[in-house]
Amino acid sequence: MSWAERGRGLPWLLGIILLLVAATAFTLGLRGQQPSLGGPVVTAGKPAGTPGVKPAARSVPVGLSIPAINLLAQVSELGLNPNRTVQVPANFQEPGWYKFGPSPGQVGSSVILVHVDSYQGPAIFFKLRSLRPGDRVDVALADGVVTHFVVRQVAMYPKSQFPTAQVYGSHGYSALQLVTCGGVFDTQTRSYLSNVVVYTSLVSAS
Repeated sequence: MSWAERGRGLPWLLGIILLLVAATAFTLGLRGQQPSLGGPVVTAGKPAGTPGVKPAARSVPVGLSIPAINLLAQVSELGLNPNRTVQVPANFQEPGWYKFGPSPGQVGSSVILVHVDSYQGPAIFFKLRSLRPGDRVDVALADGVVTHFVVRQVAMYPKSQFPTAQVYGSHGYSALQLVTCGGVFDTQTRSYLSNVVVYTSLVSAS
């Protein structure tokens, strides 16, 4: 069954990420509890949008599909705590959409985040770093529309150098950024030292 056929009103549960936010607006720090995935995932340059694509109306995302890594998941909403850190749900297997940004398909940068793993094993974004330009990312919205994105760039950044403006800022087109942890795992802090970001842009909505 496709996300479009599933429609609205499904019992989407609250999802999980651990995210540390700093540096002007946000500097992301998703925690993990397994060894590093290893290997570089950095490409140069800023991803470009797809010209002439009509943006989608604002609607809450409810499902995420990434065929290249066999990912199919429901999506929860993430807000901010009073201290301006991202809320912390309790499910390592469900991505969370940052609800104070654009929804997927709107002009601007929509952001979905989740853990890479836990002490129990890989989480749902464990294979995120293996995505390549041209891979498809589909997001089902509560209004029944499915937004279709294509991967433009995959990058890894030290958490101390997280490019907040590039990930969260509007670049004049409909973007979706997927964020998780990566790089070296620090056993003392029990956290990865880097973030993996997958940049995508909208190609259609149906």
